[in-house]
Amino acid sequence: MVHFSRLKMILIWLAMATMLVDAPSLHAAGADVLLRLDATDVIDRRLEATRDEIRTLLRDARIGYTGLAKLGRAVQVHITDAAQVGAAKMALEAVTDPVLGSAGPVQEVILDDTGAALLKFTVTDTGIKYRMSIALAQSIVVIKNRLRDLGIANPVVRPEGEDGMLVRTSGVADLQRLRRILTRTGMLTFQWVDESMPVADAINGRTPAGSVVVYSKDDPPVPYLVESRTIVSSDDIVNAQATPNSVTNEPAVSFTFDSRATARVAQATSQNVGKLFAMILDNQVLSVPVVREPILNGRGQISGNLTKENADDLALLLRSGPMPAQLKIVE
Repeated sequence: MVHFSRLKMILIWLAMATMLVDAPSLHAAGADVLLRLDATDVIDRRLEATRDEIRTLLRDARIGYTGLAKLGRAVQVHITDAAQVGAAKMALEAVTDPVLGSAGPVQEVILDDTGAALLKFTVTDTGIKYRMSIALAQSIVVIKNRLRDLGIANPVVRPEGEDGMLVRTSGVADLQRLRRILTRTGMLTFQWVDESMPVADAINGRTPAGSVVVYSKDDPPVPYLVESRTIVSSDDIVNAQATPNSVTNEPAVSFTFDSRATARVAQATSQNVGKLFAMILDNQVLSVPVVREPILNGRGQISGNLTKENADDLALLLRSGPMPAQLKIVE
């Protein structure tokens, strides 16, 4: 029988423990992740939707305006002709119409018109709570879709409070990838490039109304001046797959729009041959192709600077649909 001193036994045990810690896992891991909605993002998206609705309604009513912008928890607009303020209020009644919530009507937005020709539409506390509940329910659906697409068996996804959710998984081979998939918004938009002025002038001076400066994911980032109006988005995508580019054989993502978006893309590209448009993912420009001919088949491809894993992840995000708001890992 071999005998070891107490010191040697301790040293041997420490060595074995170190080997167990340092050795790669032979089995896929499990994870409990607590996610929370970014309330600021939820409010900002509601304000953007309100701003776009105001712009559309006033344009359709042929009412002139200036200064349409978000300010805190409100959107304000100045009616150019004071004689048209009454007509503007009538045209914008839909903005403050209550919506039907689970417990009854919800007044999401109220109008403050004490500034004469200045109309101010403010999101209420009740409206924010309502939007948070909708965003949480939608986020749970999207998370379940993404986990299923990842091949994770029997995940648990349940609400935690008014703005959070618990995600419990097992059999996860790559926890870092899981973290990326859970927290990416996955909103892809297609927007026209604004070529009315150099982007440097927009950055250093006054950005044209209805346009914004968005940067690419390059290092260093490249700025682009793009129209705020969205042609189509990932909400309109019905399928996406990671496929090699047919010309360069580099990793790419091919996608297909639904029938309504296909018609919009066909009309938009038929009227704008030769114009640049930007593909923007989560507020970063992926690519800026030129419309060489009308796109009539409702299909497209994203390529360039994508690894195979990037392409797989992007295709998964597009298939599962975008998050209604940003999610943050809190535990």
